[in-house]
Formats: sequence, structure tokens, C-alpha cells
Amino acid sequence: MAFRFAPRPARRRALLSLAALAAACVAPAGHAQTPPEKGAILMVVQLDGPNIAVDRQIAAHLQSRGYEVQLVNQDFDPRAALGARLVVISSTVSAKDVPPGWRDAPVPLLTWENDLLDDLAMSGKRHDVDFGEVEKERYLWLVNAPHPASAGLPAGVANVFRKQAPMSWGKPGLGASIIATIYGQPEKAAIFTYEKGATMDYEALAPERRAMFYMDNDSFANLSAAGLKLFDAAIDWSAKRAI
Repeated sequence: MAFRFAPRPARRRALLSLAALAAACVAPAGHAQTPPEKGAILMVVQLDGPNIAVDRQIAAHLQSRGYEVQLVNQDFDPRAALGARLVVISSTVSAKDVPPGWRDAPVPLLTWENDLLDDLAMSGKRHDVDFGEVEKERYLWLVNAPHPASAGLPAGVANVFRKQAPMSWGKPGLGASIIATIYGQPEKAAIFTYEKGATMDYEALAPERRAMFYMDNDSFANLSAAGLKLFDAAIDWSAKRAI
């Protein structure tokens, strides 16, 4: 019995349809992952989260300062971030949904999510001992005025929030530069940095610049003038912009 084959155009359309169906079956769920444009700030957020408006406000602020910013979802693959000028991980992410790989990513990275500090090897692993947050605070103690991330502010007490709010902190490794601590709690670093190659937690070495900032999910609008200067300085230092 002879079999009749479909004409070439029809066969081609059928094969393309099957290929598209197969791709749809194996494509990962969630948001599409677009590689960052070279030189852009990649901002990792929870795109469907309740605080996305705050993240967009931060992105708009960075854009107003001349940065190109791309928002991506918390499940973004760190391997796709290699062209970014800076990776910023917001505290609006759910730490358990952030994939591994950021710890060793050879791109500058700044975060204000204290629950990720241990995963990033920027602190130890014990919650409320090596990292955590204070419930209500508005003052920091600036301890490293010569560092560019101090924004030119003098050493001493700085009012960094307009009103009391939660404040994140970490206990960094020996290679860190501590910029500021929670006022009255010098063991809790609120802003700290690692230069590339510096020792972080135990024997982990920073694969590129790393920085921690003290904000919480919705703190950005609550930053005082001094707090905003410190935020901008932390971004600029991490992104290697001339300060």
C-alpha cells in the first residue's frame, strides 16, 4: 500500500506547529527572561508583588540620575546577568524563590534583602545573630567617612529616615568596609561593602563588588535627605560610577 506524503508547504507548517507546541510545553512558567542590555542596572524584584510600585519608584529615581534600569522578576537566572553594570536585589523578593548563583556571579551587586545575606556569603547564616532587622529606627552611626559610600557625610549620628521604620542589618565578614551601623548597636552593620576579592563569610571571596543597604520593602519614600545621599552613594560605588 502506497503512502502519500503531504506537499512540502503543508509538511513545513505541520512541523512548525509541532515545534511551537513542544516549546510551549517545555518553556519555564513565569515571566520571560530577557538578558540585560549591556551597561544597564538589573533590578531584581517581585514583579507581581504588593510593593512593585515602590520598586518602580526606585527605578525611576535611578533613571533620573542617568542610569538605564531593567526590572526583572525574582526567578531571573543569574547566568543571564553578565552584561549588567550592576545587579540590585530588592527586599520585595521572596528569598526562597531567588535562584542560587548570585553568590558567585561576577557582576557588582547591591541588596537590601537581609534574608539573602547568608546566601550571598555576605554574612553568616544565623538569623537575628548574623543578619536581621530592627523593628523601629531612624538613626545610623556613620563610621567610615572617607569611604565613597559615605556620601561625603561626616562621621557620627545621621538621621536617615523621616520617621521610624524597620531597618535591615548584617554582620559582615572580615574583608568588609563598614560604612554605618544601627545607632547604639555597633555590632549591626546597616551599610557595608566588599571590594572585589575581599573576604566575605568564612573563606568566600567577593567575585565582584558587593554592598548591603539598610532599607526595607517600602522604605525608599521614607529616606531623609541624608538617607537618599547614602543610597545614591551606595549605588554609585557599586556601579563604579565616578563619585
